[in-house]
Amino acid sequence: MIDQYINLYGKRLFGLCMYLCKNPHDAEDLYQDTWTKVLQYISSYDPAKDFEPWLTQICVNTYRHDLKKRIRIPFLDFSSNMDKDRFLNSVPAPAKEEYSSLHQAIHKLPEKLRVVVILFYFQGRDINSVADLLNIPVGTVKSRLNKARSLLKEVLVDGA
Repeated sequence: MIDQYINLYGKRLFGLCMYLCKNPHDAEDLYQDTWTKVLQYISSYDPAKDFEPWLTQICVNTYRHDLKKRIRIPFLDFSSNMDKDRFLNSVPAPAKEEYSSLHQAIHKLPEKLRVVVILFYFQGRDINSVADLLNIPVGTVKSRLNKARSLLKEVLVDGA
């Protein structure tokens, strides 16, 4: 049963994960964590409702939860330079990707603005569904989109 959902929504979900995360490694982790939670909570899914908004909400909530967890993790403290070097050598190098200036500007937006932009523009959600997914009022979505557009315009016009 879950295979059919992965076939239908997997690519779109991975696209959302790539937009939310700033590198492919984190996006893959978020993608896997989202499907794990779908399996965990599939019994609470209401088949009378669309699956994709439910899936998107799980993904966004998982992303937010992981982000909060990372903020609370203390900085790494190494006992020696050798330990530090060993750790740094074990971390995979980020994949080199070409981002347009727009994508770079979007990734620099404050988190609450960036998530709204991604859901609205890149996931094609309407304002009401973005509000539902994020559990915020419609007016807040509109305000955040307006603020994000203003910030993006400043960055793109000044950077050009």
